[in-house]
Amino acid sequence: DITTVDADDEEVAKDTQLDDFAAYFNCETPPKVLVTTNKKSSLGTRKFVDELVNVIPNSEYSKRGKVDMKCLVKQSVDAGFTDIIVVNEDMKKPNSIIVCHLPEGPTATFRLTSVVLKKQLKRHGNATTHRPEVILNNFSTRLGHSIGRMMGSLFHYDPQFRGRNCVTFHNQRDFIFFRRHRYVFKNNVKVGLQELGPRFTLKLRRVQKGTFDTTTGEYEWYYNHKQMDVNRRTFFL
Repeated sequence: DITTVDADDEEVAKDTQLDDFAAYFNCETPPKVLVTTNKKSSLGTRKFVDELVNVIPNSEYSKRGKVDMKCLVKQSVDAGFTDIIVVNEDMKKPNSIIVCHLPEGPTATFRLTSVVLKKQLKRHGNATTHRPEVILNNFSTRLGHSIGRMMGSLFHYDPQFRGRNCVTFHNQRDFIFFRRHRYVFKNNVKVGLQELGPRFTLKLRRVQKGTFDTTTGEYEWYYNHKQMDVNRRTFFL
């Protein structure tokens, strides 16, 4: 659905009151996120996962081992997790991310590119443990609105402003750019930004109803490059 929606659209507001993220945005269920990898992850992927856990204060890493996704979902629901993030790799480099909202979905799969770890950034800052503010920018369609809510629900709804930390998901031409900064008030007018890292870019590949299921799962949306790349002026988020 590439219909652009307004922030104050009544129909969208009614939908969001009943969607899978309503409990989070009504401040009823604090997020608890499990972060893991594919079954045999490389050192480079684990380094990225370590930084991802640092970005999301209410998350924890669990070694995947030989557990398949269906069992992982069940175990995570039983343990009270609200979301699972799975980082997959190719040629020993992280190349995709699966975000599965619990207990009933949805599940989104993203291509992961342009990963830059904190130590690779010049003049980077060191993050504190404060819960960050979350900026969701330019998610203007119904699909984009849902994806923005999914990204936002990974972080605690009560940010600790004292830390002056913010994470940004900026959508531009269906590429989602992630950045993390600390803002510094230089005076009453000027504000400076210090990047904390990491950086990465996401490209949505598919959205599945329910939790992860490659055999019987129903897809709400999937990327078909033969049909969707015809018009370079049509965007979906």
